[in-house]
Amino acid sequence: MKKAGMFYQKYKHGLFALCYLVFYLVWFFYLERTVTRHFHVIHMAADDYIPFCEVFVIPYFLWFGYVALVVLYLIFHNKQDYFKACAFLFTGMTIFLIISTLWPNGQYLRPFVMPRDNIFTRMIAGLYFADTPTNLWPSIHVYNSLGAHFAIMHNKELAGKKGLKNASLVLCISIILSTMLIKQHSVFDVLTAFLMAAVMYQLVYNRETVSAYLQSMRARPGASRRLENI
Repeated sequence: MKKAGMFYQKYKHGLFALCYLVFYLVWFFYLERTVTRHFHVIHMAADDYIPFCEVFVIPYFLWFGYVALVVLYLIFHNKQDYFKACAFLFTGMTIFLIISTLWPNGQYLRPFVMPRDNIFTRMIAGLYFADTPTNLWPSIHVYNSLGAHFAIMHNKELAGKKGLKNASLVLCISIILSTMLIKQHSVFDVLTAFLMAAVMYQLVYNRETVSAYLQSMRARPGASRRLENI
């Protein structure tokens, strides 16, 4: 019991991620049940030129383990980096939930009939059955993949792990491509996920630059009143 108590005290910060996961899943599955027919269709002309490539279902499913393992690693190895990763991931995920609630969205990119019959197309068919083509914008698969990779790149304990960092980058890129190549997301979902990730990166991992910008703004004549509440 004493060891269990010590373990809890040392790693109780991990409960924050667990509680948020429950919160997110409850809200997400509510949207999955309610947003089924009446939604804004997301489509870009570029979507029509992207081929269907079923083998990319593998990195698409690897996303679940990728993000989870990064968060778990940070829980046990670097509390500060863990909270940074949580700030990045959970802010974007909450924005996604709000957008999906206020502006229901979906797509019609999925093939009506699988072009081939193999283990990968069967995996995709199962995915299509379990996951509705709604609540897509911005792509959380893309956003969280970027967040997981950023967390690895900024972790001091992994500073000398060049092979791991390269593997993370390859997996991150593969997951991003998979969202379009198995017709789960539009290019629009991907681009907006990159945009949101760029903003959150500055706020979470590059705060010095943001602070310097705000200080320079305050130094300008007449700017103090406009920025006094920032």
